[in-house]
Amino acid sequence: MKDTIFGLANKTALITGASRGIGHAIARAFAEAGAELFICSRKAATIEAAAKEIAQATGARVEWMAADVSRRDDTDRLASEALRKMGRIDILVNNAGWNIPQAIDEIQDKDWDYLIELNLTNCMRLTRAIVPNMKERRWGRIIHISSMMAMASTPKRNAYSATKAALVGMAQASALDLGPWNITVNCI
Repeated sequence: MKDTIFGLANKTALITGASRGIGHAIARAFAEAGAELFICSRKAATIEAAAKEIAQATGARVEWMAADVSRRDDTDRLASEALRKMGRIDILVNNAGWNIPQAIDEIQDKDWDYLIELNLTNCMRLTRAIVPNMKERRWGRIIHISSMMAMASTPKRNAYSATKAALVGMAQASALDLGPWNITVNCI
């Protein structure tokens, strides 16, 4: 663990979409700060490789699971398995997300439904599944990865912008719900 003012020793974090990009960078930074990790992504080979790389580089405990969080059954299984293996989740990072660029008159229902499920519904479902564990300990941190597209979109970002704006609204409401248990909820 490198020296940091943001120490996460004795904390466990569940991070979705952690095989590459922002999710991988978050996982690596949390491990460097001393957290134990449970990370997931859709493909077993890529999330296993990410877990090994982070563990070798930081010495942190890194558990992993292949899970497609656009699927409700995978999201439920992820929550259950993370709690079983880690014993508790102190920090939840809902990072997994996707974009299918389409103008408003080109949106396909299947694409709209997929983005709502992945970018919004399963963030709620995973949060809902983890919160009771946080409430028991009267402590938790929930971080939803949103986007500037929630506030100012660009062409063909209809569904993506809608899901990210809704995620901001959900975070604001759930922060009010969970504050009395010393559980913070934020979007970045």
